[in-house]
Amino acid sequence: MGDKQKIEGQCLCGAVKIAAVVDAPTLVACHCGMCQRQNAGPYISIMTEQAGTEASGPIKVFKSSDWAERAFCGTCGSTLWYGTVHDGARYLSSGLFPDAAGAPLTLEYFSDNCPQGYAFTGDHRRMTEAETIAAFTEGGEPGA
Repeated sequence: MGDKQKIEGQCLCGAVKIAAVVDAPTLVACHCGMCQRQNAGPYISIMTEQAGTEASGPIKVFKSSDWAERAFCGTCGSTLWYGTVHDGARYLSSGLFPDAAGAPLTLEYFSDNCPQGYAFTGDHRRMTEAETIAAFTEGGEPGA
């Protein structure tokens, strides 16, 4: 394991500030329909430790399904996080942090729903819609 480090970021207008703790940070991309609709493409989150995440500013939260919420800046609309309601986990937008904290892409959810106009290269895990839904509904750690 690497050394824990604190990363700091902000939304586009700077009104929302985010700080989180990471240990060997990684990126996860999601190609589900809701992420594509919200972000005009995939949602890319950075895996951080849930404890120690701090957020301040005009944060707005939208409950997008029975199991999830999405947060955004109330001033500029920047995506802040995707959160799971059952455990309060927040998956922070990688774009909030300079150079996405230097983290590599390690996983894609709903990879079979990725539009034909783009694709991520590299050797990382790609989970189909069926695999992603099974991982989330079986109560396990998705992508583990």
